[in-house]
Amino acid sequence: MMKSSLERKLITRGFGLALVVMSVVSVISYQNAINLTESAKRIRETNIVVKHINNLTGTLTDAESGRRGYILFNDYEELERYHKSVARLKIQINQLGQTLANTSSQQQRFNQLQSLINDRVKLFQQSIDQYQTTPRELLPINPLRNQIKQNRYQIHQLIEELQKEEELLLEIQVENSQSNLQLRMLIEILGTLLTLAIIFGVYILLYRQMVKRQQAEATQRALAQEKELSELKLQFFSMISHEFRTPLSLIVGSAQLLEQNLKLIVEPPKLKNLYRIQVSAKAMAQLLDDVLTLARADAGKLEFNPKKTEIQTFCLNLVEDFQESSQSKRVIKFINQGSATHPWVDEKLLYSILSNLLSNAMKYSPIDSMVYFTLTCEPDAVSFQVKDSGIGIFQEDMQNLYDPFIRGKNAKEILGTGLGLAVVKKCLDLHQGEIYVESELDVGTTFTVKISQDKFKQKN
Repeated sequence: MMKSSLERKLITRGFGLALVVMSVVSVISYQNAINLTESAKRIRETNIVVKHINNLTGTLTDAESGRRGYILFNDYEELERYHKSVARLKIQINQLGQTLANTSSQQQRFNQLQSLINDRVKLFQQSIDQYQTTPRELLPINPLRNQIKQNRYQIHQLIEELQKEEELLLEIQVENSQSNLQLRMLIEILGTLLTLAIIFGVYILLYRQMVKRQQAEATQRALAQEKELSELKLQFFSMISHEFRTPLSLIVGSAQLLEQNLKLIVEPPKLKNLYRIQVSAKAMAQLLDDVLTLARADAGKLEFNPKKTEIQTFCLNLVEDFQESSQSKRVIKFINQGSATHPWVDEKLLYSILSNLLSNAMKYSPIDSMVYFTLTCEPDAVSFQVKDSGIGIFQEDMQNLYDPFIRGKNAKEILGTGLGLAVVKKCLDLHQGEIYVESELDVGTTFTVKISQDKFKQKN
């Protein structure tokens, strides 16, 4: 009874202490949230000022361009453009003055800027009036040029000083916001940890057996549901692949039709967006295939149907597919060796193996480089070698080379998913094949895939 009473008291006191801690944390968090809101408001105001400064600079440039266009080409549309820009200047100056930081230095700079812009407009108008009243051939060589040039320099200096001051204020405000955010996060983390520690300390004796029982039950459920989860995952990825494949095919087909219709009337550089659409859609389709292949392999549903294949034609078709679909200048050089011609392989899985290896070789190789693809077909084994002169692989990355979503440290700047070699390994395992890699940084990488034919001879 005494032990039970002590436990009840500990629970009550623990709950009370936890509530106190959470209340203190909530109050401090609320105060910091208010400070963050104010800082965010100041940051937005500063961003608006910078935006007005940029708009003002752009309008000044537009006005000068309109004036020059009118004087040089007697284009009244350029004169209209000039007048519209001058009208916008007045509005933008007022907007800048209303949002500018309320400091004496900034207000002084703004007054000087306003005066200089008014002078600039007057100089622009004088040059236009002079052009309209004096024949072009009688105009002096440099009318008002020095004054306009000096005015432009002064305006540029003032705008630069205004922007630097606002950026400095913005930087200070961002630092203050970050400090407040870090303080808030620290307080919340400490408060949460303290609360959890109190609750854990109160319940540790009461819930020890329950936790163990729950862990045992969870383990049993996990083992029982593992197979079902793999099946559901496979169904999900199959559905996703099916739903995306049709629109992706339509995208690629439409882009190809547009390319065929436009390439005779449009310059090739202007068709680059169509090429990007095709490449991106094909990359997405390949990604879906890789994910679906991995899901099938994990669920034990990846089919393996080997048959005799005319391997040289198979490889040549693969190379042709890559060269036609690739927009890069990299070239695949195919080399055929060996005395046999028809090994036992699963064409679909072999295509996934070789296409991923060739894709990686071309992706990580320099432009205008050569990728060597060597086929060696003998009666006892068929092997494929893909050699590039790319960035290479770190030695420490070798151990995780075939794990999904794992990429080398030097491949972060190149787009990729980290699924290619994982797919290669899964497909090769069904062939009971072997894969070897040799790599040197900044020199190149060579992958060699070997599939023995002995087991197929025994079956047949």
